[in-house]
Amino acid sequence: MPVEGFGRRRIRPSALIIDGKPHVREFIREALEDIGFVADDSNTEHLADLIPGRKIDLVMLGLSEGGVAGAIALERLREFGFEGHVLVFAPPGMPMVDALLDLGETIGLSVLPLLPTPFSDSVLRQAIGFLSPQEPIPQPAIDPAQALRAGWLELWYQPKVNIRSLTIDGAEGLIRLRHPTWGIMPPAQFLPDVDDPHFTELSNFVISQAVTDWHALVGDFGHVEFAVNLPLTFFNDPAAVQTLAARLPAHPAFKGLIVEINCSELVDNPELAKSAARQLRFLNIGMSIDDVGADWPFLMQIGDCPFVEIKIDRTFVAGAADDRLKQATCRSILDFADTLGARTVAEGVETRSDFVMARELGFDLVQGYFFGKPTEMRKFARRALREPVKIP
Repeated sequence: MPVEGFGRRRIRPSALIIDGKPHVREFIREALEDIGFVADDSNTEHLADLIPGRKIDLVMLGLSEGGVAGAIALERLREFGFEGHVLVFAPPGMPMVDALLDLGETIGLSVLPLLPTPFSDSVLRQAIGFLSPQEPIPQPAIDPAQALRAGWLELWYQPKVNIRSLTIDGAEGLIRLRHPTWGIMPPAQFLPDVDDPHFTELSNFVISQAVTDWHALVGDFGHVEFAVNLPLTFFNDPAAVQTLAARLPAHPAFKGLIVEINCSELVDNPELAKSAARQLRFLNIGMSIDDVGADWPFLMQIGDCPFVEIKIDRTFVAGAADDRLKQATCRSILDFADTLGARTVAEGVETRSDFVMARELGFDLVQGYFFGKPTEMRKFARRALREPVKIP
């Protein structure tokens, strides 16, 4: 008996943005990609080069080239037998907008209600969310070896913000997978156990990609301090530190790198963590203890701690403004970090109250959605490094 849904796969919806302004097309393309679309863009003049023979679910039509150009675009879509949806985006109340919507319906196109400009990502998501399939992500998890061979892996960056100066003091690199049909996949869908041999390959990818991205940014922004996540087992290899050293940028502007290890791994093998941290210091690489949570008192028992950064887990940061127990725990960890001379990072800062409390408690850096989600390198450069940090 056939199983309902067996053999189906989730196909990412496709979209085409038509507008005369390249920066508008780029903004919308990135927003669509974040939602899960495969997106392309063009102006009206080159529309004929993109439509024939292609399966496109959505055409987003801007009117920067005027109503006549918009009408030509709609007529060409009709000539090509376009069967997807058309979403016009423009300021409301313009006569040519109503004329275009009427024309689209008259010639038999599926025209969605006007998307008024300016619009946010959430408004765009609401307008076109019905085009995104809702099937669950398939199981089992994606084979990491396949992802490496296929070139599906990317490194995205989330800014680390100085809590006093509101400047970007660095960024954490977070691995992501862009599947050709399933879009952006969470790490849980492809990261193996830390003892899996493929984890070393993934770690090598993260290091190499971070160095590549550092070189891409240094010309415009100077040194950007990147932090990469590595499993502590990476340092079981006696040659790991030398291998890491050989990959560092041989550039006069390079000032160092941060390696983050999970606190739970430190608890399981403190001597390996301390040994690796001591060796890394000679290479201008600092070791950061990530996700410090309920097991933080263990740090006080392991003696000399050559760590440069303590990152307090989001479970103690989120909602701390209304939770005295969380505040007390954060203060205790901050006091301990001060004895080490280590800087502190509040993870998971998502609201203004989280940020204000982190500043009052005395954190050095904050990281979280309040200041930006992880994004691919080019978006990180444009959104975080080129623009001043603002308190939303």
